[in-house]
Amino acid sequence: MSEIILVSACLAGLRTRFDATATPHERVIELLRKGMAVPLCPEQLGGLPTPRQKAEIVSGSGEGVLSGRCRVITVEGEDVTDSFLRGAEEVLRIVEVMGIRRAIMKERSPSCGVNILKRDGRDVPGMGVTSALLKSRGIEVISSDTL
Repeated sequence: MSEIILVSACLAGLRTRFDATATPHERVIELLRKGMAVPLCPEQLGGLPTPRQKAEIVSGSGEGVLSGRCRVITVEGEDVTDSFLRGAEEVLRIVEVMGIRRAIMKERSPSCGVNILKRDGRDVPGMGVTSALLKSRGIEVISSDTL
């Protein structure tokens, strides 16, 4: 049986982003066609609606959110940290049950970012909450920018 790879749902063409759009990536879609990938959206799994307010990790990255040092705040000032943590934990449960060892995640996302986050409209170094949790558990996390 082929290895199953976790992919950010928006890369699979699903309209799961905060603004109810997708960012389809042809290589990810090909993995889905071959039955080699499972698409998940941590923010939806955490209970957030689509569309939803844009959110950013304030003063840090996903590792800081996991340790309780940083928060995830929407553009209107709502603290959605608990939803981001819940979504990351749900993704981890699915990954563990399915025996998934690799994930392809959408860059510039407060959940899925691998190397780059958005802060005040700028690219900044950092990892999203879900990617940080997966990496801490030994899952290989691959940036959509490198495909």
